[in-house]
Amino acid sequence: MWRGGPKFDDERRRELAAAFAAGGEHYEKVRPGYPQEAAAWIIPPGARTAVDLGAGTGKFTELLVAEGLDVTAVDPSADMLAQLARRLPGVHCVQAPAEHTGLPGSSADVVVAAQAWHWFDPAAATREAARLLKPGGRVGLVWNQLDTRVPWVHRLSRIMHAGDVHKPDYRPPSGPELHGWEQVEVRWEDPITPEGIIELTKSRSYYLRASEKHRRKVEDNLAWYLFEHLGHSPGQTLALPYISQAWRATETLG
Repeated sequence: MWRGGPKFDDERRRELAAAFAAGGEHYEKVRPGYPQEAAAWIIPPGARTAVDLGAGTGKFTELLVAEGLDVTAVDPSADMLAQLARRLPGVHCVQAPAEHTGLPGSSADVVVAAQAWHWFDPAAATREAARLLKPGGRVGLVWNQLDTRVPWVHRLSRIMHAGDVHKPDYRPPSGPELHGWEQVEVRWEDPITPEGIIELTKSRSYYLRASEKHRRKVEDNLAWYLFEHLGHSPGQTLALPYISQAWRATETLG
């Protein structure tokens, strides 16, 4: 039984995902990367080719490249892909939805989606991921989640209206084409300033879809919390705790 995560109908999913159609430069600047351990755990032995669905600006793509894979990055946003192409010129970019990539079948040793699967139609995305896999290939899903077991981070997440908070019981929805799911968690910290946390908040779907009045309220509350309540100084480097939750499907069904 899949549980514990956000539940969107198709209309709401498309509405929220549309907030990321632009703003690629800001997203690239303020969003954290991922621990290399997550990518290494997902990639099957001997893999050579990868497809990154919902690749965005390439935060996870660069880990696949670092592992020596020939990567195709797929995203519906031209703006996001422009940032990826600038940073990773050797990656083939395809502007398309994850559910219908247009890529040839049985062409990838590994198909991944980082911080993106919840924006897809899970049944259609599962079928497409399974179609893209070579025999014996693997699908990997990854999320960075704020470690809200830490009290100050828990309160921060509430002020940010962050959806990517740690949910130990979460399981990603998947169609029947994939099974044999395994999970791993990687705990890590992202060095960031108080100003960086405010900018990070501005890259999230809640903020992007909010009115100017609500945006200002969020910014003011964050400034109070970080500078006055917690007593941090401008430019001070903080360690923001994350948990990267990763899943892999090791088998496909015919």
